Formats: sequence, structure tokens, C-alpha cells
Amino acid sequence: MLRVLAVDDEEPALEELLYLLRSDPRIRSAEGATSATEALRRIGDALGAGPEDDNAIDVAFLDIHMAGLTGLDIARLLAGFARPPLIVFVTAHEGFAVQAFDLKAVDYVLKPVRRERLAEAVRRVAEQVGSGPAPVLDTAADQIPVELGGIIRFLAVADIAYAEAQGDYARLHTAEGSHLVRIPLTTLEERWRSRGFVRIHRSHLVALSRIDELRLDAGSMSVRIGAAELPVSRRHARTLRDLLLRQAGR
Repeated sequence: MLRVLAVDDEEPALEELLYLLRSDPRIRSAEGATSATEALRRIGDALGAGPEDDNAIDVAFLDIHMAGLTGLDIARLLAGFARPPLIVFVTAHEGFAVQAFDLKAVDYVLKPVRRERLAEAVRRVAEQVGSGPAPVLDTAADQIPVELGGIIRFLAVADIAYAEAQGDYARLHTAEGSHLVRIPLTTLEERWRSRGFVRIHRSHLVALSRIDELRLDAGSMSVRIGAAELPVSRRHARTLRDLLLRQAGR
């Protein structure tokens, strides 16, 4: 039975969330807070009382956009505690999913909250609470959250053939289609370097293993990945060629 704190500075949204949480039989208690300050005070009191106290908190459902400190700020502060509550973000903004999972969130639920989607988040929390400390997905290494039809899903990095810069966003290309994520290409380059991704152009980061052909034409270089042909800048040409030769065992 879970003890929950829900945090949202919009009272109608908070009341709706609390109503849905309290109707779930896995929830022992669900209390609300309308500000980050109130939430941190309650969580601090709960941590001081110990995990067996009636006022203990197993999980905090946090809105992201709030006056003053945001839900992300709260999660960062809680990360400094020895035994913080689990975190589920509940927000109308899908663009913060990468940051949320970097902060070890259990789930990321988009508003308007659907009963069945919230039930899935509660299930994930209950599994972690019931089994003790559980390994959290390292999304920076193995998976990346993407938004599909209003639901956050995990895309395996191994399925990504290349990433394309689009301002502060990146479009991830797979065999099945593409996904736009709010994360710069330079950040993905740093995170995925150890997983075989290499920068070939200011606009493209490619999985070395997905390159089908390296083409030279009148002094310019390009690579073919499936049906896509991507230019290779002079700055990256020599590094790419050396990596491909090394991969071929020459």
C-alpha cells in the first residue's frame, strides 16, 4: 500500500489527480501540496520520521511547471537525501522527459491524466517499493524516452541509425520512422560516443555499424544508411574513414 504526495500549484488539477490516486486500491494515502516549499517541508518531515511512520511518503507525483521551484528542481533537491521518495512526473509538457529520466524518475505521465495511464505509473511504483531498491533504466546509455501519441515510450538506442540536428532538438531516425526529441545533437554525441555513434557533420550523428556505403565523389564524401545519403564534412572525413577501416579489421 503506497503513501503518496501529489504536488501541483493548480488546485483543480491537483484535486483531479488526488481523486484518481485515492480511487486506486494500491494507494494507502494520498495528500496534496500546492507549492514546492510545502512539498519539501512535508517530505523533509516524512524522512525525519522514518519509513514506518504513518506520515512517510513512498512516492511524489510532481508537476513540472510551478511558480518558484519546478518539479525538476524538487527532484534534484531530493536526490541529495539518503532515502528519498520515488518520483513520478505529471505534466502537460512532453519536452522535459529526458531531464526527468536523467533524474531517475519512475514514470512520466502527460496531462490530461487518463485513469489507465496513471494506473500504469502506480504499478511501476508499487513494483519498485515492493522489491526494494531496483535498478532504474539508464536512459542515457540504453534507451531514450520519446513521445508517441501523447504517451512517453522508450526507444532503444540500438535501433537508431542516425540523428539529425534541428535547432535545439534532434530527430532520431530508425527503420520504422523518426522521432523528435528536445535534446541537442552535441549532448547525444557525448552520451552515445561509447555506443558506436560518430559525428560526420554539424547536422548528423550516425551509428557506425549502420553505415552501408562510404562514397567519394569529386573530393566530397558521403555515407549511405539505408535509403538516406548523408554528407560528411571535411572536418570529420579522416576520423570517419579511420574508424571504418578499423571496424573492417584492416
